[in-house]
Amino acid sequence: MLTLQSGPLSAAIAPEVGAMVTALEWRAPDGQLRSLLRAPAGAVPSIAAPNRFGSWAMLPFANRAFDCVIDDGEQRFRVPANDPAGTGSIHGFGWQSDWEVLRYDHGHTVLEHRRSAGEDPYRYRARQEISLDDSGMTIALAIINEADVALPFGFGLHPWFPAATDTRLRMRSDGALILGNGFRATGSQPLADGGPYAASPLFATQAETAWSFLGWDGTARMETPSRGVAITVTASETLRCPVVWAPPGADFLCVEPQSHAIGSPSEAAARAASPLTRLQPGETLSGWMRIAVEAI
Repeated sequence: MLTLQSGPLSAAIAPEVGAMVTALEWRAPDGQLRSLLRAPAGAVPSIAAPNRFGSWAMLPFANRAFDCVIDDGEQRFRVPANDPAGTGSIHGFGWQSDWEVLRYDHGHTVLEHRRSAGEDPYRYRARQEISLDDSGMTIALAIINEADVALPFGFGLHPWFPAATDTRLRMRSDGALILGNGFRATGSQPLADGGPYAASPLFATQAETAWSFLGWDGTARMETPSRGVAITVTASETLRCPVVWAPPGADFLCVEPQSHAIGSPSEAAARAASPLTRLQPGETLSGWMRIAVEAI
């Protein structure tokens, strides 16, 4: 486990479990320690199923490839099944991989994961650079196509944020997928006035929340007065298709910056709204997410 520190912030990273940020903590001005990422007591990182805490990378595609199919309209091939729910392949391969530590110092680390074998054609080198400063954490991602053919790529980050009954979410998006059963898209829709979270409503509901947004402006703010904490997520232009998800009554919410929408690796309706990025051999897809904190 790697530990990073900068001023009031500290982070723990598990290189052997997808280079997962297992904890991000902040010493608030009142002296209390606040978790900025969900970190249930006794939770242990695993590669058996997607971890419901911390933050981790999704690549060479984000979210779901239903029925284990990658189809960008030019190529169609299968990838290994790894979704315990049985829907196909979920979140790519990076979260189940052992990442090599290339650099590590007090507030900064660089990690690399390389895929050079497999029945599918994906061959790539991925890099995460994780940095702390006194007000937040920045994760920069890059993935290079090392295959000898062009391939469809995507990526994203999957942070899990603590939430309470008074948590409010503010973010603006121009559109969203229309999701049917099992998160499969049936089309897309424009959203008026910035979408459902433009006015910073209370997030908690008694029903499942599931959005795959399009045309996000790149900023999401979560305010929880009962904890005295505001968390702001910002992301690069390459990660403007965020998923927002939480089951009913959850003590967390997910705001996941992604390069494409749910199901884009396999579903025509999702691909029409937000396709994967086709990389030629040697080309790179890169982006970043920042989590910043302040007292309220």
